Amino acid sequence: MPPAKKRARTYDPAKIRTAVLTQFGHVRRAVGTLTDEQLARPTRLGDWTVRDLAAHITMAVETVSRNIERDEPAKAGLTLLEWPFATAARAEGISEDTLALAGAHPDLDALYARTEERVTRKLAETPADRLLGTRTGAMTLADYLVTRTVELVVHTDDLNDAVPGLDIPCDRQALAACTRLLADALAAKAPGGSTEVRIPPYAVVQCVEGPRHTRGTPPNVVETDPLTWIRLATGRLTWADAVEDAKVSASGERADLGGLLPLMG
Repeated sequence: MPPAKKRARTYDPAKIRTAVLTQFGHVRRAVGTLTDEQLARPTRLGDWTVRDLAAHITMAVETVSRNIERDEPAKAGLTLLEWPFATAARAEGISEDTLALAGAHPDLDALYARTEERVTRKLAETPADRLLGTRTGAMTLADYLVTRTVELVVHTDDLNDAVPGLDIPCDRQALAACTRLLADALAAKAPGGSTEVRIPPYAVVQCVEGPRHTRGTPPNVVETDPLTWIRLATGRLTWADAVEDAKVSASGERADLGGLLPLMG
């Protein structure tokens, strides 16, 4: 796991809670419109169908309720900036759990309704500083909810990719939090000040070892839009393809981030 010594930025817990619930609501309404044929479509996530992906999204949110119900850990063990690098070890187990959940719950409407009711109720009665014993490590509820914005935004994009015309909207606060956390994770993975990564309108970070600029335009600049950045950071898009398709502008000898991406799979 890369060191994450950089201090994480702060997020407003109330806004993040609202963002998680709002984005889950967007996904729930969209999934409710899908036909059996659409649910059987493949996704870019290996062997998962759209039905499997839709079930996984409920699992990603249900972990909030389930972790709140567990005994509170004695102390935190995972920082927010460490979380993106801690997810890979759980990938195989998550896939197995997802397929089992999708098979056990053919009624997605009921699954989404139950998940939404539980998480809404649990969040209303649980303080933001409550420690949760998550499978990747103990962290506060406030921090864990920021990780849920990543899950929701990334998988919303996966659904939109799998079902032409679906076009699920993305909550602005959720998109901002997801973008910023993954940008900060890059800065933690490759600390330095020689390269400026711009993801307007949400994030600007300095990274990569080398000469640090002090004024004017930095010599090494990378700029892209939030969804392209998120796809790069999570392995949905390669650096080479993004540059070739002009989804990324990169100038300077230290502006090639291909060797640092993806941050999480």
